[in-house]
Amino acid sequence: MDKCVDKILIGHSDSCQICTSRNLQQVIDMGFFAPCDSLLTKDMLKRPEKSYPLNLVRCRDCGLVQIDYAVDGKELFYPEYPYRSGITETLKKNLHGISSHMVDKLGLAKNSFVIDIGSNDGTILEGFKNTGMRVLGVEATNIADIANSNGIQTLKEFFSLPVAEKIVNKYGKASLVTAANVFAHVNDFCGLTRGINHLLEEGGVFISESHYQLDILETLQYDSIYHEHLRYYLIKPLIKFFADQGFTLIDAERIPNYGGSIRVYAKKGSNHKVSENVAKLIELEEKVGAYQEDTYKEFAERIEKSRQDLRELLVKLKSEGKTIVGIGCPGRSATLLKFCGITPDLLPYIAEQSTSLKLGMFTPNTHIPVVDEAIMLKEQPDYALILSWHYAAPIIKNVRNKGLRSKIIVPLPEVKVVE
Repeated sequence: MDKCVDKILIGHSDSCQICTSRNLQQVIDMGFFAPCDSLLTKDMLKRPEKSYPLNLVRCRDCGLVQIDYAVDGKELFYPEYPYRSGITETLKKNLHGISSHMVDKLGLAKNSFVIDIGSNDGTILEGFKNTGMRVLGVEATNIADIANSNGIQTLKEFFSLPVAEKIVNKYGKASLVTAANVFAHVNDFCGLTRGINHLLEEGGVFISESHYQLDILETLQYDSIYHEHLRYYLIKPLIKFFADQGFTLIDAERIPNYGGSIRVYAKKGSNHKVSENVAKLIELEEKVGAYQEDTYKEFAERIEKSRQDLRELLVKLKSEGKTIVGIGCPGRSATLLKFCGITPDLLPYIAEQSTSLKLGMFTPNTHIPVVDEAIMLKEQPDYALILSWHYAAPIIKNVRNKGLRSKIIVPLPEVKVVE
């Protein structure tokens, strides 16, 4: 059953993370980057900053798109990791909706046991709890403390097979295990899946959500290339991986989260009934060329043009004496800012909500200060570059309601200015 390569991926790898093939296509070399969420304090600006290669490749044999250098997960997801899933009402509402959708779709009985891996502040488990489920989170960073203080029981540690064994011994087997934006992040890929297999009762379901490579291609999301994202999934390589691990990929659906994601349902055991959605998605992937070499050559060319377009617009506006600031500081903004050469001379600050854990910090690589959005609303700059562009519509509505009159620059999938 278990055909996974038994190693924790750290450093450079010249083989596929799923099938171990060395037949890899170079897609784009982004350069050297600090981890996207390694924001800096003012004192840290005076010290050297670690950076690592960021190189996107594709396996010609199984089709998996991946980066070829893995940073130690303990460095990426450090105790003071600043991301909170429940910080915006839009995302919080989405995550609660996911919970009720999953309960209905799987027909989970009341009081079923649900575990979320990489549970962050417990927002998704809060939704499950509201539907009558027993819940438990596993979260390695200090954000686990927020979940526990909000009544969502959370183990503060990195998930592993020994942790899974501890959970089962204390609480029993789970009906459902979820991992939202975690399954592509973990460098002990096989250990993660073994632990999930141990957690689940027979016929139990593992649901993962990850950026979908199809959306990345279609909407040119090069800003989603960063060290936390080790893999960019398509359906075919996932079917192979789950089968090797004793699961059946029974269903998959596209969802709008983070600019386009894939929600995958893997049922413990083999030969389970598979939804027609799976075949339809494979057909679509093949139709748009997601397994073709030329598609990725064109993707790299489009990225380069997008970079030039954005950079040229910002330099032109600056030369005309216009003021420009940033809105939102998601992890993905670190890639866009550095790759496009956007530094404090072009973007003197990035505005975040008053509840953000990033206020008072500086962006990795580019060292742009992150400030309270009240400063932006007071100053009313000529332009605001929206770095959380994948949530452009609700964010623009929100800042307009707060009184922002600036023109909005949306960088992707193509550079445009919203009056």
